Amino acid sequence: MNYIPVLVMMTIGAVIGGAVLLLTHLLGPRIPNRKKDSPFECGVPPIGDAKQRISVRFYLVAILFLLFDVEAVFFFPWAVVFREYLSVSTFILAEMAVFVGILLLGYFYVLRKGALEWD
Repeated sequence: MNYIPVLVMMTIGAVIGGAVLLLTHLLGPRIPNRKKDSPFECGVPPIGDAKQRISVRFYLVAILFLLFDVEAVFFFPWAVVFREYLSVSTFILAEMAVFVGILLLGYFYVLRKGALEWD
């Protein structure tokens, strides 16, 4: 029952997003020409082949950033709950210490493997 406002907001957001996409598709200008259809990147016409090989390190760093960033999000609920339950605060603190320990082990593993080093 507590999730009804969240569902209502998600529904409103989805309806507005879908309506904007539909309206731009229906009402947007459709006058194709050679200049508009040419590739364009950052204000400069692209140079070279678009099928360049990109080092896997870029993807690895991005995935590691997402991994550690998402895990850092779990600190907020812990901080909110920590003061409410003072009777079990030692247990909660110990659980967070285990979580941070596992997170640090993963971080040191990534550093040792050289995943964050650029050549």
